[in-house]
Amino acid sequence: MATTSNMFLYSLTIQPPTSVTQAIIGQFSGTKEQQIVTASGPRLNLYRPDINSGKIIKLLSHDVFGIIRSIAAFRLAGSSKDYIILASDSGRIAIVEYAPTKNSFSRIHLATFGKSGVRRVIPGQYLAADPKGRACLIASIEKNKLVYVLNRNAEAELTISSPLEAHKHGILVFSVVSLDVGYANPVFAALEADYTEAEQDDSAEVEIQLVYYELDLGLNHVVRKWSEVVDPTSSLLFQVPGGSDGPSGVLVCGEENVTYRHSNQEAFRVPIPRRRGATEDPQRRRIIVSGVMHKLKGSTSAFFFLLQTDDGDLFKVTLDMAEDADGNLTGEVTRIKIKYLIRFRFLIVFVL
Repeated sequence: MATTSNMFLYSLTIQPPTSVTQAIIGQFSGTKEQQIVTASGPRLNLYRPDINSGKIIKLLSHDVFGIIRSIAAFRLAGSSKDYIILASDSGRIAIVEYAPTKNSFSRIHLATFGKSGVRRVIPGQYLAADPKGRACLIASIEKNKLVYVLNRNAEAELTISSPLEAHKHGILVFSVVSLDVGYANPVFAALEADYTEAEQDDSAEVEIQLVYYELDLGLNHVVRKWSEVVDPTSSLLFQVPGGSDGPSGVLVCGEENVTYRHSNQEAFRVPIPRRRGATEDPQRRRIIVSGVMHKLKGSTSAFFFLLQTDDGDLFKVTLDMAEDADGNLTGEVTRIKIKYLIRFRFLIVFVL
């Protein structure tokens, strides 16, 4: 009797990709040491910064055999380590854990939400996780948004709920972040443009809006909580610390400006400084393309942002807050400040 056998084939490139599309920071080993995870095409890389030598050491490189579209870090309440949420062109969302003893990534959960491929209506292009590790939002470039609730079961194992929809037709998304709201209902902020009127009337102006989506944990559904029109050139959001660490809200980055926005506070805008001399083109409008927020150790309500423009200029952004009669910060923003630091073509910043 003839026997049949299955053949499985896969291919690997000799030269791995070096372009980093996204990077996250966390304590993925379960220790106090911070590590960096980067996504480069199909590869997930783990690095350890060495502050003594000023270099970063690669600990692990893992091929997912797909295109990594977005990654995010989160930590469940009571846990001592960070997990990785990964969205790829497979149409699935995966939760990955780093095992330091084996020096490997292990997949602990996988959920399917759409078709495979990089499509503008299939979620995966944008990903944001609640700072308290209670939920995550995954969104597509157009129309679709899904919210997953993260929790533990009776055996203390990580679980993920069925997706909650927050879809809306005729919406283009430019950026998504989670708000720091403490232990209140998780809130996600998105930069959106509604193009439904422009489809019918070419002369109609398309506005960019900052929209808050709130996940009601009690009723288990997502609502559109607040929206406000922002600068039409806005393209990028950054989370501002909340609770006892800051005023909450977001930084909205557009051409030539950075604006602080929140639903219960006044907006504050600051222009991006320009260099002096012949190297600066006054007609060129610059935008923020990347950045990171850092909290200072051993200090309350102390944080700053490092933002980089498409010219390679690095800026430090801080927020001033009002104080009460006892000298305690009230959480009310009074001013936003930006300071030019240095110019980089290639930037690696250690924020430990």
